[in-house]
Amino acid sequence: MGQERKGSSDKKEGKKNRRDESPAPEDGHKCRACRFPLLVALLQLLLGVAVTAVAFLILAISPSLLARETPHWAGIILCFVSIVGFILYCINYQPDERTSSQFIVKLLYFILCTTGLVISVLVVAFAGYHHSQTSNFICKQAGDDCECVLDENDPIARTFIYEEVSDCEAITGTLALYFLLQIMLNLAQALVCAVGAFIMWKHRYQVFFSGLQIGSPSTQQWQKV
Repeated sequence: MGQERKGSSDKKEGKKNRRDESPAPEDGHKCRACRFPLLVALLQLLLGVAVTAVAFLILAISPSLLARETPHWAGIILCFVSIVGFILYCINYQPDERTSSQFIVKLLYFILCTTGLVISVLVVAFAGYHHSQTSNFICKQAGDDCECVLDENDPIARTFIYEEVSDCEAITGTLALYFLLQIMLNLAQALVCAVGAFIMWKHRYQVFFSGLQIGSPSTQQWQKV
């Protein structure tokens, strides 16, 4: 009897030790920002608003500017991406993507981040080209318009006409500065989108959950490994 009691006591102590060493259940309301980087979505929103604002400032210089020269569309898309990020932040987290809404929003956010990255790189390419071009312009006033050429000694050089520009300094100075600002903003935007896409990819393929079922069948404890 003494040995049986001792054996059962050892078993109880062993179970107790294993229970104490088991990971504590994850609090569903603890450090939600640690699960999804809220900073990424917030930066996307701020950068999207900034890109859109600068684009409309460029458009205010001359209404004849093309859409690729006023990339407000890139900023609007990034604002939409950030909204999806905020939605993902508000969804209750479940291990192994057990909810269809969580999986769909995460997939949508990954696709939009990738799209935003590509769009930002395209805007950087356009803005870089136009900045180089406007920095070398030789402009002269022609009524209410501004006529610019790259080489005034070339008789067949292409002439760029900017309508409703009262001062050509707005083209060679202000417009070139706005293009440079767009380059910097969209580079930052591309970097943030790349970080967001990488986080979604890493969470999907490099984070696994394991754990032991302790206590009642409805209670599970998960630990990241």
